[in-house]
Amino acid sequence: MRIGVVSDTHNHLRNVTRIVALFNEAGVERVVHTGDITQPKTLDVLAGLHAPLVGVYGNNDLERAGLAAAAERHGFHLVDPPLELAWAGRRILVVHDPREIEPALRSEHDVVLHGHEHRRVLERDGHRLIFNPGECAGHMPGLNAVGMLDLVSLEAELLRF
Repeated sequence: MRIGVVSDTHNHLRNVTRIVALFNEAGVERVVHTGDITQPKTLDVLAGLHAPLVGVYGNNDLERAGLAAAAERHGFHLVDPPLELAWAGRRILVVHDPREIEPALRSEHDVVLHGHEHRRVLERDGHRLIFNPGECAGHMPGLNAVGMLDLVSLEAELLRF
């Protein structure tokens, strides 16, 4: 199973439109947003995904009622971190801020996804993969990226735009 990973979109709608196209072209089966969506209209653009979206709220997701209403309207599942998922035989922990990892981390987590720092993180901690695809809301073409993660092989890939 290949999933898309995106973080810190910060209402940059032009980039979010590109992200939707990248994930749809890649044929990801699910998309995880690790927070800082910022405004409900970002979720309206993400509604163009051909895959279900789940995720967590970030520290800049202050329009919570509007975000929750948009998430419900589009069938997205967004919660306060941490979010635990079980897909393709893998246990996945999703948080926004990497400081939220340690309090929620359990030995059975195979994958940890986070955002907040706007920088790429791809680390292995024993059997566990820790992944943040980095910046996607910037204004520098070619430096924006989202991630694709194969849950079977635990191989991560960046999709730059």
